Amino acid sequence: MPLLVREAKLDDIPIIYKYIKDLAEYEKAPEEAILTEEDLKRTLFPDIPQVYCLVSEFENTVTGIAIWHLNYSTWLGKHGIYLEDLYVDPKYRGQGHGKALLVALAKICIERGYQRLQWWVLDWNKSAIDFYDSIGAHAMDEWTVFRVSGKELGKLANSDK
Repeated sequence: MPLLVREAKLDDIPIIYKYIKDLAEYEKAPEEAILTEEDLKRTLFPDIPQVYCLVSEFENTVTGIAIWHLNYSTWLGKHGIYLEDLYVDPKYRGQGHGKALLVALAKICIERGYQRLQWWVLDWNKSAIDFYDSIGAHAMDEWTVFRVSGKELGKLANSDK
């Protein structure tokens, strides 16, 4: 059987959940992945979805996931795809599964007129960086990511100025 990339189905929730947990472990932050399978069901399969998931499948086994949502460039006046998570089971790495997921996302961009496919990668993840370099991705090293969350998010939301 050939490698297949398809949209996730409700039956895929347990393996998607497992892969998200595995990714959090790999990224040395397992305590931060507090989602539940029920959270995934609500997020990926509502009446009007805003988050999407592709899976790679080989011999009837889900081998990887790509969870994504739309972003927007005011400068281009166009949407793009933000890839939240890309994960391939270690048993299938180096066999084209990650690239197949990225190719599928690139095709969605082209078909829908989206101008960008972008994501973050941890600075220490050299194997991922090398892979992304090999497909023509460019590091945006002049940008710094900022985040407000948790207690600070609540404080900001409740401030007057």
